[in-house]
Amino acid sequence: MITTLEHYAKENFTLHAYVIMPDHLHLLITPKESLEKAVQLIKGGFSFRAKRELDWKFDIWQPGFSDHRIRDEKDWNRHISYIKQNPMDSNLAEHSALYEFMGFPNAAFPQGLKPRIELDAEVRAEARTLQHVPNLKRHDFVRATLQKNGPRIEHATQK
Repeated sequence: MITTLEHYAKENFTLHAYVIMPDHLHLLITPKESLEKAVQLIKGGFSFRAKRELDWKFDIWQPGFSDHRIRDEKDWNRHISYIKQNPMDSNLAEHSALYEFMGFPNAAFPQGLKPRIELDAEVRAEARTLQHVPNLKRHDFVRATLQKNGPRIEHATQK
């Protein structure tokens, strides 16, 4: 699994942190395209290797996954701590440093997670309700919203 994560992290997402548990994994990633595409690559890449290298003939993953968009530095730190604590809470290690299936390749809080310029409350309210804002078309608003693809924590469960 670690090899699969590292392989796809080169071009498809930034891998901030991960922990691989016996029946699930937790990832903190920033997708370069979409979260769905990143998860598809991870799950599909690992399944392909397991079938080829281990002659695995059964399903590996449950359908779907759950995700959480990181909102700010406090939320970021809470999820980093959760990832570090997970093996100890499951009695797999006495200390996170002793658990070999965990990594933090880019664990520093990414700058630019929040918008640099804060708009006044009236303009934000207009944008949220998609009321008329001068020089702003609906598709421009949607595009700007989709481009703020900040870090997410991803939880995928294996069967």
